[in-house]
Amino acid sequence: MAFAKRVVAQALLVVMMAALLHLCHAAVYKVGDSAGWTTLGNIDYQKWAASKKFQVGDIIIFEYHTQFHNVLQVTDRMYEACNVSAPLATYTTGNDSISITAKGHHYFLCGTPGHCQAGQKVDINTLGTSDTTPTPAPSVAVPASSPSSAISFKALNRWSFIKLGLAMAALASRFH
Repeated sequence: MAFAKRVVAQALLVVMMAALLHLCHAAVYKVGDSAGWTTLGNIDYQKWAASKKFQVGDIIIFEYHTQFHNVLQVTDRMYEACNVSAPLATYTTGNDSISITAKGHHYFLCGTPGHCQAGQKVDINTLGTSDTTPTPAPSVAVPASSPSSAISFKALNRWSFIKLGLAMAALASRFH
């Protein structure tokens, strides 16, 4: 019986550590950087997106004034035509966090009349997961994108991960 508890505890520890490793590679991107999601300032969202290397697991944040904007996730054809008639998803909080769960293109636009045509649309092209790319040596470096637009969980939560690992080890030792 004690052996079975130890095996279960160790398996749980391995699963939790794997989840933490995946989280370490996630990044959070604020669309438009400091300007956010807006029609003011002539932000080139295509140029912004092209300067990033999005991966599955990353989080895209749209910050905007809800009185003037929203976020619609659409198909490629709807994106090209600025068609807002049948979005795949609609976001209206003004601080929308969207997790990228699959590789490929993810199309977003503002549904306010005229905004998409004015350039308020973005194609988030996700190349894959960090698990499919070579892993660099551990460091506390900021991702290749600008520091204001991406947050590395590896850099921000290093001590939190260490504490969590110690707590999990202590929990596992209780089953020995």
